[in-house]
Amino acid sequence: MNSNTMIVLSLITLFFLLYLLVRKKLNTIAKSIYLFTIFAMVAVSFLLINRNDFPQIVYAKEVATQNTRKALLSVKEETDLLKESVLLDAPIVNQLPELPRGCEVTSLAMLLQYADVDVDKLTLAEEIKKDSTPYVRENGTIYYGNPNDGFIGDMYSLSGPGLGVYHKPIAALAEQYLPGSIVDFTGSDFEEIKTHLSSNHPVWVITNSTFKKLPDSAFRTWHTPSGTIEITYSEHSVLITGYDEEYIYFNDPLTGEKNKKAPITDFEESWVQMGSQAITISS
Repeated sequence: MNSNTMIVLSLITLFFLLYLLVRKKLNTIAKSIYLFTIFAMVAVSFLLINRNDFPQIVYAKEVATQNTRKALLSVKEETDLLKESVLLDAPIVNQLPELPRGCEVTSLAMLLQYADVDVDKLTLAEEIKKDSTPYVRENGTIYYGNPNDGFIGDMYSLSGPGLGVYHKPIAALAEQYLPGSIVDFTGSDFEEIKTHLSSNHPVWVITNSTFKKLPDSAFRTWHTPSGTIEITYSEHSVLITGYDEEYIYFNDPLTGEKNKKAPITDFEESWVQMGSQAITISS
């Protein structure tokens, strides 16, 4: 095998391995470009390989072809998993008037009720883990709790300080009702939400009340026992129920609106800005 052939085959293998690592973060166009590049390299390797008849070179050609076929199958499988549009019939629950700061547990109630769990928002409000760190403001610096550790402040009234709770305590509480069936895929890309919706599983998320990316001025720094954290008082939680090419659909506990819609690009940006927090149920 000549050196040129070895270089091309090595590059093909490297490109394929890299593709497997990043394919979930690529959109359809990027995947097509990536596969076209692999095809071009395979074509070049065929030209080099066919210049001689060594058995090991023939084997190398078969390996390169197999790698390309695997990449194509991976793209096809992912494409088949995603439906063009989805709209699930999840129950709508209004957080008001009892829980003016209870959007997270109310959205969890909708998710659990969709899975035929008999539980209401007030029960979840009592059971959710709390962070009892007191609110202190000194010389413009705020010392308070961390929503990753538990619910912050008063869930039942807006008269005092408070905020909400993030995915970790919510997932832990959900696990008590559906052991082994809760999927916390926080940190994944937005396509993962579509995958779960395509499998008929609504998705609990953290976003903001505008459903689009907020300016930096909307965030404040809190000093907590777990370290500093950037928070916004516009933080909100909804249950995503569907999507199409233009919109994302969700049950909004604040307005009590079922299958409310927002531009999908704006919604994705707001979700990413809030840490890509997402929880759903498995089959």
